[in-house]
Amino acid sequence: MKLISRFLFITLLLFTAACSSDNDNSNYPDAKPIVLKTEFNNKLQNSGRFAIDLFNATYLHETKTNIFISPLSVDMALGMAWNGANGETANEMQVALRNEGYTPEQINEYAKTLREALLSVDPTTQLRIANSIWYKTGFSVEKSFIDVNRLNYNAEVNTLDFSSGDAVTRINNWCADNTNNKIPQIIESISDDMVMYLINAVYFKGIWRSKFDKSQTIDMDFTTENGTVQSVKMMRQESLFPYTEDLNARYLEMPYGNNAFSMVVILPQDGKTLDNVIHTLNNNSWNEAIDRLSARDIILNIPRFKAECEYKMEKKILPEMGMTLAFQAGMADFTKINPAGGLSISEVIHKTYINVDEEGSEAAAATSVGFEYTSVPSTTRFTVNEPFIFAIREKSTGAILFIGKIGEIE
Repeated sequence: MKLISRFLFITLLLFTAACSSDNDNSNYPDAKPIVLKTEFNNKLQNSGRFAIDLFNATYLHETKTNIFISPLSVDMALGMAWNGANGETANEMQVALRNEGYTPEQINEYAKTLREALLSVDPTTQLRIANSIWYKTGFSVEKSFIDVNRLNYNAEVNTLDFSSGDAVTRINNWCADNTNNKIPQIIESISDDMVMYLINAVYFKGIWRSKFDKSQTIDMDFTTENGTVQSVKMMRQESLFPYTEDLNARYLEMPYGNNAFSMVVILPQDGKTLDNVIHTLNNNSWNEAIDRLSARDIILNIPRFKAECEYKMEKKILPEMGMTLAFQAGMADFTKINPAGGLSISEVIHKTYINVDEEGSEAAAATSVGFEYTSVPSTTRFTVNEPFIFAIREKSTGAILFIGKIGEIE
């Protein structure tokens, strides 16, 4: 028996930097930190390492100017798949997911706890993390595989006649429902040899804690990755932001909502390129920079930007992470899905979308509050007028939900 299992990571991220007084988050109480079991402390570090490594692998093998991925989405979808792997395939996936030292049972508990905590940590932020399993009528799937993913990933499970047009409609409707109708169609048809889809969808809509005044947005030059200059809409404000720098880069953090989630923007230092920064970026350097962040008065200029990306991760990105057996017919072992053997993954699709702007906002004064400091340094300018890295994280756990690189403004 041969299983061709297509994993679709549909990650939708919609950021709206709103200015309406109806969405004033500056006085909203800070989020209560997410507290996980102490046994998961190393897993949090491993998850950070997975996020940075996945970004670096994507940068290494993708030639497009803009990159945008969701390590959280990939981790959760492959986590579900890992529950069906056995033998060397499972061992290889464990290393690729940076789950060394943890059993599948522990990782399942971690995924369940983290997912539930992320969904509830900020009531001002819209966050959906949805998982589903779709398999062909007549294809036998182990009950234990279904049960473990239902319990720990809240996976919706559906058996469908893949030969009917209704199957395509139902899968697409699920995607639309879980991405706020931003991705109304994820598949056009289902091939005869397809027997299973694992789908993960993430939707995020956040409001800046320190809001932009749309009337302050101006046209400014942005030097793209290839050296051309384009005129962009540059959002502007002066406020207190967590900030730090090192020999290679400057880091600025922009909190959302109740301060649980934030975007970290990384710019190269003068004389450095974004390539220099990426080649020195690892989990240790990231954590060191985050630990050094402290409030500073910043004159911030950052462009509106959006990106829409699609990756076939089975070709080069996941093999770069150490995952190869899962894609080799006759070699992969997914006997925890179906004990007959001979099952392999044919395709891993990762789709992402991000939009950062002030759509629907009104002009308003904005300041940031809640940072403790003993003195305010002189004002620092942070102007994002060249290629940059950005990452969106949950601050108390350090979980990186999204990370990307913008080389030109779309």
